[in-house]
Amino acid sequence: MMNCKVEKTDNTNEVKLEITIEASKFDEAIKKVYFKSAKYFNIPGFRKGKAPMNIVEKYYGDEIFYEDAFNEVVPDELETAVKENNLEVVSRPDIDVKQIGKGQDLIFTAVMQTKPEAELGKYKGIEIKKIEYNVTDEDINHELGHMQEHNSRLISIEDRPVESGDIAIIDFEGFVDGKAFEGGKAEGHELEIGSNTFIPGFEDQVIGMKIDEEKDINVKFPEEYFSKNLAGKDATFKVKVHEIKKKELPELDDEFAKDVSEFDTLKELKNSIKEKKQKQNDERAKYETQDAVIKAVCENIKVDIPSGMIETEVDNMIKDMEQRLSYQGLKLDQYLQMLGKTQEDLRKEYEPQAIDGIKSRLALEAVIKAEKIEASEEEIDEKLKEMAKNYGRENDEEFLKNENVRNYIKQGLTSEKALDFLVKNAKLK
Repeated sequence: MMNCKVEKTDNTNEVKLEITIEASKFDEAIKKVYFKSAKYFNIPGFRKGKAPMNIVEKYYGDEIFYEDAFNEVVPDELETAVKENNLEVVSRPDIDVKQIGKGQDLIFTAVMQTKPEAELGKYKGIEIKKIEYNVTDEDINHELGHMQEHNSRLISIEDRPVESGDIAIIDFEGFVDGKAFEGGKAEGHELEIGSNTFIPGFEDQVIGMKIDEEKDINVKFPEEYFSKNLAGKDATFKVKVHEIKKKELPELDDEFAKDVSEFDTLKELKNSIKEKKQKQNDERAKYETQDAVIKAVCENIKVDIPSGMIETEVDNMIKDMEQRLSYQGLKLDQYLQMLGKTQEDLRKEYEPQAIDGIKSRLALEAVIKAEKIEASEEEIDEKLKEMAKNYGRENDEEFLKNENVRNYIKQGLTSEKALDFLVKNAKLK
């Protein structure tokens, strides 16, 4: 049995819970912790892990199991108390134990910050600049250029030296102060001249070299180079050219269109590219318009955002960054070291962005409440089916009936409707 008293503190959006957990439940938690950890106790006169609980308590002190028993029983009880009192908690609890001991009720307080409500200012009739992007001939030609590159072939060049745009197959080894440095050597490396993938000045000096020619190339590492051991230092690379190749692009004509697409003519291919690009542009304009409207609405709201809510938002942003870095084989600490920053620096940089994100969500929630915006069950079902299809879970009954998934979809749909409402009621200049 648990007893919970809730009171507001002097701080805005903060509550204090005083929770009492009956002695029998805490004693059960102590026993549970003992059985989990008995194998670790080595007490004279007993085989390791075989000493009775009362002997362990006598040897180490009664309080030996209190902390673990507290951690065993409190999280679930605290979660229950939060739910029963309909609290939307946005921070970790600040715990203060008032009474703890065997045969006693466990009494503690938990101070937590709660989710605030935004007070709306003007949100209808917001004036923003109309955003639209039209597809140009340059956009279409740029896409066709990519398609040409993708369908190009390499031809060997033997009757001239390296030119800009060529791909030179080279061996190289780098030296600083006459000593070879780690990572500065490769054989048979394909270098596209003009790609600027090497140290500034390196590719320019390869131009003019002939097949089998060897040459010393002198460069200077940039001051901001990621390797601090090399940053700003002069280096010499011994380079040998083995092969010279050049990309040969296909002609832009009807035959090209047939080869790279389902269309018979270049004109049809261009029209298809234009249509696809315009759709992307319209989506971009839509999201930028929504962003502009919600930013304007946020300028007019009044809200006191708890520090714990900001900390949690920053935590989530850093977790997202860690995941993105992991795809590149990097750890966050490595990335920060390359930038010469600490995690605290990163948190400070993210804080304004975190506050903006929280404000946007709170503003949308306030609009949803003020305008009584809802997502129908039919709309949720339709979106759920679409999501299930995308994840290949059309026949997964557990997924289709999962309340957490439905709530997630409902939240997304109502937010999208609120954004549409704000845009429709905005004045686009």
